[in-house]
Amino acid sequence: MRQYRIPNTDLLVSALCFGTSGVGTEIRGSEVDRLIASYLDAGGSFFDTAHCYAFWVNNGLGASERELAASLRRLGKFDNVVVATKGGHPDGGENYRRPDYYISERIIKSDIDESLDRLGSSHIDLYYLHRDDTRVPVEDIIGILNLEIDKGRIRYIGASNWTSERVASANEYASKNGLHGFVASELQWSLAEPNWKPGPDPIMRTVTQDDSEWHASAGIPIVAYSSTAGGYFAGKNSDTFDSPVNRLRRERANRLAEEMNCSTTQIALAYLMHQKPLVIPIFRTKAHTHLADILGSAQVTLSEDQLRWLKYG
Repeated sequence: MRQYRIPNTDLLVSALCFGTSGVGTEIRGSEVDRLIASYLDAGGSFFDTAHCYAFWVNNGLGASERELAASLRRLGKFDNVVVATKGGHPDGGENYRRPDYYISERIIKSDIDESLDRLGSSHIDLYYLHRDDTRVPVEDIIGILNLEIDKGRIRYIGASNWTSERVASANEYASKNGLHGFVASELQWSLAEPNWKPGPDPIMRTVTQDDSEWHASAGIPIVAYSSTAGGYFAGKNSDTFDSPVNRLRRERANRLAEEMNCSTTQIALAYLMHQKPLVIPIFRTKAHTHLADILGSAQVTLSEDQLRWLKYG
């Protein structure tokens, strides 16, 4: 699998990122070990988790960070990979109560404290803010995160579900003041466009053409969640992604997959991996057959004409 150095860092990450929202709840112990070992054997080196995973499951809060770290240590690989986690998430209801101002020095410090404890580590390789809060000036946010970098508790910072405009403002402030800015963005992106549209904060954000162009010009990679559209390209029904436009894209992906002797899911992932800026798709799985299918996407090469045809026909 190809490896990429995230610009302005020493982080070397693989072309596919292992998402762990179900690790510790949907799969545990030896099941996790076998999946992660297969991913590592294929050259995988990048893992995504979060402070809030998986609060939506009873007693699931923190399970992802704990089980991921435990598995990597059982395999003797914790110090040989890049683990990214996220904090600064808004209120999630009864199982994840948060204050109104969920991005503050107190909350970020507390989230990092708990993530470090769960990971059993002295530092976090890449730390994303899970959501933005536009009530808080970017100058304050960059200042808070740089205090944590100065303490050695986080190494690099990223933004998750932020607008390009806010990331640009934050990085401009950081550059002018000799501080660390955001080195990566985590956003929703797939060949299928979701039916939901960005609304009032706090929300999830999907990549627009303007976002893509800005990240390419700024040299900031996009780490793409829901990259397989929740199995839509494997034929699963999806209220989130099913639409006339996406059905046509899936049909074209099916046709190209037949021509290239690969799977439709592999085409959808390869579509992302051939974009500019650099896009690193996040996947999640609990099945070895699914993992093998996903890993095979790293070997699929698409031309510019094929990329345009997949999207526009």
